[in-house]
Amino acid sequence: MKLKRIYPNEKGELIFPPESYGKDKDGMWFVRPPGAHTGGIPNHTVVEHEDETITVSPSILLTDGNITVHGFLEHGIWRDC
Repeated sequence: MKLKRIYPNEKGELIFPPESYGKDKDGMWFVRPPGAHTGGIPNHTVVEHEDETITVSPSILLTDGNITVHGFLEHGIWRDC
């Protein structure tokens, strides 16, 4: 599934709709994969491509209560593990 890259609004805020990712004004990356809440990925390597998509490594694991999502984000495409 292709995720949508978002950018800070005029106030510098990021609003993450489902299936999106973006970088805040401090350079911190966040992702909201399918079926999950938004989570930061500070311990990951993020490669930004010329088309403004990103590839993240290693895989992303987000847990929030009873929800766990694990997958890869490569060139802006989410793939479940």
